[in-house]
Amino acid sequence: MDTAHAVTISPADLADGAADTPLVDGDGAVDKPVMIVRLDDTPGAILARAVHRAILSDRVLVGLATRPIHDSADTFGPLLEALDVTYASPDPQAKTTVGSPDPDAEVATFLAAVTRNPLASLTVRHVLRATETLAVAEAIDVESLGYSTLQGGPEFARWLADRGPRPLPPPAGENPVLLARDGDALHVTLNRPERRNAYGTQLRDALVEALQLALLDESLTHIVLDGAGPSFCAGGDLDEFGRTPDTATAHLIRTRGGAGRLVARLADRLEVRLHGHCVGAGIEIPAFAGRVVARPDTIFRLPEVSMGLIPGAGGTVSIPRRIGRWRAMHLFVTAAPLGVERALDWGLVDEIRATGPQRTG
Repeated sequence: MDTAHAVTISPADLADGAADTPLVDGDGAVDKPVMIVRLDDTPGAILARAVHRAILSDRVLVGLATRPIHDSADTFGPLLEALDVTYASPDPQAKTTVGSPDPDAEVATFLAAVTRNPLASLTVRHVLRATETLAVAEAIDVESLGYSTLQGGPEFARWLADRGPRPLPPPAGENPVLLARDGDALHVTLNRPERRNAYGTQLRDALVEALQLALLDESLTHIVLDGAGPSFCAGGDLDEFGRTPDTATAHLIRTRGGAGRLVARLADRLEVRLHGHCVGAGIEIPAFAGRVVARPDTIFRLPEVSMGLIPGAGGTVSIPRRIGRWRAMHLFVTAAPLGVERALDWGLVDEIRATGPQRTG
């Protein structure tokens, strides 16, 4: 998709209300879910109005800067914060931007993803903005309500149809999660390497039980969470998707029966050690921890929007609180892989460390 065929406006157009037209047309269809704000000219006197309009807009607003903007951060800063993400060249340090040698190509990729799944893209945008200032538990509730809404939508239905019927995964072995205590330290290991530690029902429940034990035992001052086999966690088990009995029950299971809230409560005692492919829940849950260490082979990806959903294991809460909602929006909508060096630079991980093989049981 070429950016030339998208709706492109200037900061002045934004200030004059160009993004304020109704988002939903008379037939209930989404009209122009995304607009590009080309940051070629300094906003100047219209900056405050442009920022105000961006905050009130219902659309996804993507900044595009093909010239350096880092020298004028004081001028552009408030507008960059009001937008949903900005692609820029060269690579600025601000969390509001994603640097690229070809910002136009990045925007084209983003636009194509929104065009494919506008409902999921808009929902993740609204959830990110709504939860910025909420406490973790309340923010996870908002995320889950958005997720439940999309579970009944046409985009997820299309993904399920394209995937086709799948058998349920085989039962887990005796110990889907391993526990080992050494004094005041607890070592927790995800132990379904044959499924790349997919965050399925059995592994999730075993992990939640282990975290609840750790929460109750205040004598445990250091908790380490890692994964056996080639990857820390490949995300939700896709063979289980679409099998929830109803979306209301699924909401309660995600929020009250999931690991994200517990990891957040244990954050000051918890270190997560990542390796291999960390997909979806495989980074959403670790990002709540106080310390995240990754091996040099680690790759991150958040594919939920491409499935017609949004992150559902707490990712719209944990990830933006580490890297900002703007770069989180980029990862969520595009499903682009993120290498470990950039993850460190952005703050998604705290350290890159080569470690020994992961234990199995």
